[in-house]
Amino acid sequence: MSEVDVMGAPGSSAWENTTSSGEKLLRVENLSVDFPTDDGTVHAVRDVSFTLGPGEVLGIVGESGSGKSVSSMAIMGLLPKTAKVGGSIKFKDRELVGLSYKQMQPVRGNGISMIFQDPMTSLNPVYTVGWQLAEAHQAHHDVSKKAAWAKAVEALELVGIPQPDRRAAQYPHEFSGGMRQRAMIAMAIINDPDVIIADEPTTALDVTVQAQILDTLLRIRDETSAGIMVITHDLGVVAGMVDRVQVMYGGTVVEQGTVDEVFEAQRMPYTVGLLGSIPNPNMLGKRLTPIKGAPPSLMNLPQGCSFSPRCPLVIDECRVTEPLLLETDRAGHFARCHRSAHLATIENPQRLFAHEEIGVVENPASLTMANPDIPVSEDLDVVEARLHEEEKPTS
Repeated sequence: MSEVDVMGAPGSSAWENTTSSGEKLLRVENLSVDFPTDDGTVHAVRDVSFTLGPGEVLGIVGESGSGKSVSSMAIMGLLPKTAKVGGSIKFKDRELVGLSYKQMQPVRGNGISMIFQDPMTSLNPVYTVGWQLAEAHQAHHDVSKKAAWAKAVEALELVGIPQPDRRAAQYPHEFSGGMRQRAMIAMAIINDPDVIIADEPTTALDVTVQAQILDTLLRIRDETSAGIMVITHDLGVVAGMVDRVQVMYGGTVVEQGTVDEVFEAQRMPYTVGLLGSIPNPNMLGKRLTPIKGAPPSLMNLPQGCSFSPRCPLVIDECRVTEPLLLETDRAGHFARCHRSAHLATIENPQRLFAHEEIGVVENPASLTMANPDIPVSEDLDVVEARLHEEEKPTS
């Protein structure tokens, strides 16, 4: 087991993302973002690092308040002036931290673009969609209005909007939710950026439209070789499209690896809980296994591991010492957890949170393969039967 001194930095090649030529489009190292307030300092992002190369898709996953969106806004240079940004953000080896708003303009929307969460608040309701796309193109290119309009129509066609020439002349309210999100993708790609950041690109869309939006992003990746960051609270969204996953909690990365590793062999209890909270159509009649409690206050983080107040595997060390991001039993798979080795021995880690549903896990070791004589599954069946009886209406 080896310590990751700088996640994604030159010394940690197991995680570092490279192309065949070693090219990096984006390199983030030890990123931190603090917001001073009258009540104290909000530590929104702590020690976040990653790299992104051409044609690669990175998923950043975590619940609200975990630091996902703040990280992306730091990359775009869109944080308020009061924010204190530390660490390094390099785009094509150019340092972005410390640049002024004006100095970031050639990069923002041109080299790095962003798809924001809510297209209705991102698109101007009094201008046509085509006009807004054309304006975004003219902001970075010295072209005529006619050429910019043609580029806008081309971008709408590229994202799969039918009759793009007619749709370009319409207003945002005349688009469906899915079409507005496609228009936002068109806005993001109109200047042929090298990096696209998609912040919750499928929020408030139905399942069918979600799949179409994700397919559109992958098609854009294939056609432009852009590196894509997908930020979401839903692990299900990233399951079929990303190459690597970073799970964030309490402003920092708690687990990272390939999508297969994170989905099949979690080494951080928080990731286990996230997966267990995803509705599964194959588990009809079964209860979801939510994570009890609430995320920590980023102004007053608990001592030790920030997940310790909610963790079913917590021990005294977790409450005292914050764990480092360490390589697990799988090469290239990292977790910030004192109990990752123990978690690897648990046959069905979802049972941790199923037990938590009826109380604190008194003896987590009883759930491991090292103790096969204890009938854990029978205990859970009894509990489920009792809960089912309690839900029956009384006569």
